[in-house]
Amino acid sequence: MSSIEQAGLYVHVPFCRTKCPYCDFYSVTDLSLVSRWLEGLQKEVSYYKDRFDTFDTIYLGGGTPTLLEERDLTVLMDSLFQSFSFSPDTEITIEANPDDISLEKLLSFRDMGINRISLGAQSFNDDELRFLQRRHTARQAEKSLELIRASGFENVGIDLINGLPEQTESAWIKTINRALDFRPEHLSCYQMTIEKRTPFGKMSAAGNLKPIDVNRERELFLFTSRFLKENGYIHYEISNYAKDLEHCSRHNLKYWKHNSYLGLGPAAHSFQGSKRWWNAKSIESYCRTLDERRLPVAGTESLSAEQHQLEMLFLGFRTREGIDYEIIQGKPQWRKVISQLDTSGLITIRDGRVVSTLQGFLVADSLSLLFQD
Repeated sequence: MSSIEQAGLYVHVPFCRTKCPYCDFYSVTDLSLVSRWLEGLQKEVSYYKDRFDTFDTIYLGGGTPTLLEERDLTVLMDSLFQSFSFSPDTEITIEANPDDISLEKLLSFRDMGINRISLGAQSFNDDELRFLQRRHTARQAEKSLELIRASGFENVGIDLINGLPEQTESAWIKTINRALDFRPEHLSCYQMTIEKRTPFGKMSAAGNLKPIDVNRERELFLFTSRFLKENGYIHYEISNYAKDLEHCSRHNLKYWKHNSYLGLGPAAHSFQGSKRWWNAKSIESYCRTLDERRLPVAGTESLSAEQHQLEMLFLGFRTREGIDYEIIQGKPQWRKVISQLDTSGLITIRDGRVVSTLQGFLVADSLSLLFQD
């Protein structure tokens, strides 16, 4: 099995010290549930021993994986290594919060085989961090990056958020430049979205939080892409940049390329072949089902050939690699649609692939709809 075909392994660590008001991912603040969750996770691992061949990425996401005590994280990693087969060059990522970082903890991560850090800095502006209700300060984010480098990590990603209400372009430029001071191998620049179920969503519905307008969003997106390209980064997915192709997130590429992946933990999603399934979005339900010797699957779907291709289009338009031209050719009125998109400057044809331009990235999620029956 070639590396491009190897599956990815995602582990959802559903714990946070506090909940950020913009976050819509499943997590809880009751850390007394860690032992129960870990016990359930080990049971879930045992069910999948023979379902996948070899993995070449592990992604510990959350929640806040760096909240785990060293002993719990060690148990988790040992369980994975004892139960599954991994390629020698497996990319092992842990999401980290600046206020959880210490040199001792970082060195323990390296001892466990973790070789990539994704740091949720979000901003290097204290006013913005207070608005986002982050627990760390800008200086703590800087200090954590200094420690990450001092501990020997050579594959570091920084997550940033822009598009905050009243955020100025100068403030955003300062945040990006501060991030670049640490020469990260990877940058994720997300535009803030207000999800209905979050505290920010409720504030917005009540008229107490006004998102920035669409034109401002476009300006920030275009500026960010051009600025980072000028600084040597490859814009390889709508929100993601890498200093070279070797440092793209190999795990996240699996989602965008429709490769197989196994998700473990509450609310985790999995995909294999044409089948997708997802776990119960509750630690209690997740663990109770596993206690009953059943997988905690809350739902499944099997994609038809048409659905599979439409998803490939949807995901492909979000990346610099685009979509194989042969897939497009089987779609209704494909010549007319391709011509219109090319004339509009939304796509380009390169090396037998249909690729979104920077302007195309702005409307990428709608491009696949043009090829539906």
